[in-house]
Amino acid sequence: MSLAEFTGDRAKAALNEILEAINSSENSPKVEEAKENAGNDMLKMMQFVFPIVTQIEMDVIQKYGFAEGREGGIVQFAQIIRNLERDDQELALLHTKVRSYFLPPINIPTEASSP
Repeated sequence: MSLAEFTGDRAKAALNEILEAINSSENSPKVEEAKENAGNDMLKMMQFVFPIVTQIEMDVIQKYGFAEGREGGIVQFAQIIRNLERDDQELALLHTKVRSYFLPPINIPTEASSP
């Protein structure tokens, strides 16, 4: 398959497969342990959790025609997903779910809640 054929439906399938892989009996304990070690510290999340989730993501996206490695695959995948999610709420939600594994929730005050 060429990347030109990487449609929104294929992107959703890839993201769902990534979520399944993260939650698999093999990977889930590793991710949870890394999250416990990181706590709510963003730097530690990037140090402990991000590499595990990124490796899982790389393993999955190779099946969809993306190159192995950070530059060739994961960055290109992220760029395509960002472009596709602008027009597809379901895709955006799936991408948010994947990112939630390595990005702690961020509370951004709204004007109504600001002092």
